[in-house]
Amino acid sequence: MIKVAVLGYGTVGSGVVEVIESNNAEVSAKAGEEMHVGYILDLRDFPGDTYESLVIHDFNVILEDPEVSIVCEVMGGVGAAYQFTKQLLEAGKSVCTSNKELVAKHGAELLEIARDRKCSYMFEASVGGGIPVIRPITKALTAEKIEKITAILNGTTNYILTKMEKEGAGYGETLKKAQELGYAERNPEADVEGLDACRKVAILSSLMMGKNVDSGKIYTEGITKVGTADFDYAKAAGMTIKLLATSQALEDGSVLAMVTPALVPLEHPLSVVNDVYNGVFVRGNMLGDVMFYGRGAGKLPTASAVVSDVIDCARHIGRSSIVCIWDKEEARLADIEESRKRFFVRAKASAKEAAQGLFPGSSFVEAGRTEDIGFITEEMSEKEFTEKSRALGDALLGRIRLA
Repeated sequence: MIKVAVLGYGTVGSGVVEVIESNNAEVSAKAGEEMHVGYILDLRDFPGDTYESLVIHDFNVILEDPEVSIVCEVMGGVGAAYQFTKQLLEAGKSVCTSNKELVAKHGAELLEIARDRKCSYMFEASVGGGIPVIRPITKALTAEKIEKITAILNGTTNYILTKMEKEGAGYGETLKKAQELGYAERNPEADVEGLDACRKVAILSSLMMGKNVDSGKIYTEGITKVGTADFDYAKAAGMTIKLLATSQALEDGSVLAMVTPALVPLEHPLSVVNDVYNGVFVRGNMLGDVMFYGRGAGKLPTASAVVSDVIDCARHIGRSSIVCIWDKEEARLADIEESRKRFFVRAKASAKEAAQGLFPGSSFVEAGRTEDIGFITEEMSEKEFTEKSRALGDALLGRIRLA
């Protein structure tokens, strides 16, 4: 029998236990051996819970039990979760996780330990929640040179932007609604400032490059400055606005990675990824474009992805099932200032003449508004745009890059 331990009995942790036990016949059959949860580690007690008897408070019980071969780390954070994961891997126990913060910060190190100890460190649920993304990229697309990844990786921000577009609601009231529905935390900073998406695209970038991409060095903007006026212009231009995480392998061996709001043409597949859904658009040099779509979060979808990793580990007891390349060597990040793109600019109506002089060749967008103007520039570098837009002074009301 395969004995599984679960670290953390919150939303995802309780989902992992539910998937393993409720779908036990299917899970055990696919693992090739009967599987059950042996321990649940948490600081709290859960009186009356179906699995109350499995709850323990001492991590060492799991670490020192030779019958525990696979552990699900769904605690979150990089403190105890990192220490526990490292100890487990060094003891030869495989670890499956949904912890994107930990994977983004220590993924290369933990993968190296797992390989050395002939066990596995699996993190399918860390990027797309219930959407299979990691396994397809590292296994199904191994013959490909991944050239670019463009993705919607945060359901909270996608829900907010969708409601702003469809209902004309402002950012503040839409965020409040998202919090009431449980889509946004009381402190939504990690979501709305783009930090969550940044960690996820760092993981994808590291897998794409085979080298470590530091999430702390990725240029990141959130959605807090996107307003209803921007959606008026986007609609008039035949576009929508999404928070996009992008990563592109450049010819010089560097990677251009960023997280920013972007105007997305309606003909692009990501334009129809709405509400809490996520989408990952991958371009390979031979395959071309492929897209993964589904719920990027949620108790059971995320838990299902964790348990799929558990089954993979169960099939490789005593040896590593890791097939990805993610070295500790730091990947070289391209200077965003040198990247080139088009920009949507919103400015005070009184600044139209100045804007025409600063951005010749721009296309003005008519959205039936009188208090401001909107236009789309020709392609230029970030540095050039910054210098020109600075000349508009307080007449500049906002800018959003084009996808």
